[in-house]
Amino acid sequence: MNRLFSMLVWSLLTTSLLVGHAQAATDGAEKVRASLAVLIPHLKVDSVTPSPIPGLYEVTFGNHIVYVTEDGKYLVQGRITNLETREPITELRERALKKALLDRLDEKDMIVYGDEDLPYTVTVFTDIDCPYCRKLHSQVDQYNKEGIRIRYLAYPRAGPGSSSEKKAEAVWCAEDRKQAMTLAKSGGKVPYRKCDNPVREQYRLGQDLGITGTPALVLDDGEIIPGYVPPKQLRAALD
Repeated sequence: MNRLFSMLVWSLLTTSLLVGHAQAATDGAEKVRASLAVLIPHLKVDSVTPSPIPGLYEVTFGNHIVYVTEDGKYLVQGRITNLETREPITELRERALKKALLDRLDEKDMIVYGDEDLPYTVTVFTDIDCPYCRKLHSQVDQYNKEGIRIRYLAYPRAGPGSSSEKKAEAVWCAEDRKQAMTLAKSGGKVPYRKCDNPVREQYRLGQDLGITGTPALVLDDGEIIPGYVPPKQLRAALD
């Protein structure tokens, strides 16, 4: 009976402590939110959660991460690494946020090469004229043979209103996007026609993700690889 009573008391104490910790974390997060709302009113905060460091909260907005002390007074920009496990905590969280942004996209707005049952999918921000983007596209069948599905998003490097954007719009507005992409990547001219297209939205997404050049390869876990990677080398990296 004494043992049963002790176990019951221990269970109640443990539950109380867990509830207390959860309440403290909630109170701390709300304090941080309130402080940021006053001190940085233009910042649209997505989440506030405890970081692995006591007294420091992770604040996310878009795919960006900063850390704020629980009293809301100090903001820290930097990366947290667990020295014992070598786990790059901030980097992994950033990848997860980027993956979440990509997961919201509809593939009907992309140009996709490869069957859905291929083991890997790589999302590529591409510019019609960039030489290494053209090289990548010339090997798209080889990527597929290596088990890699390629999904294109538009990233006209010259920006909105440029001829690069017009070329991308011509491809995305074509009746056969895949055929138009291959024609454009080989230097051919795709007839321009206007339509509702995702080109500018995808360009802005690329900017939000920190894309500065093309091709930019985004892996399934949100990791971004800048530049061209040959098919076999990319498969080895994915494996």
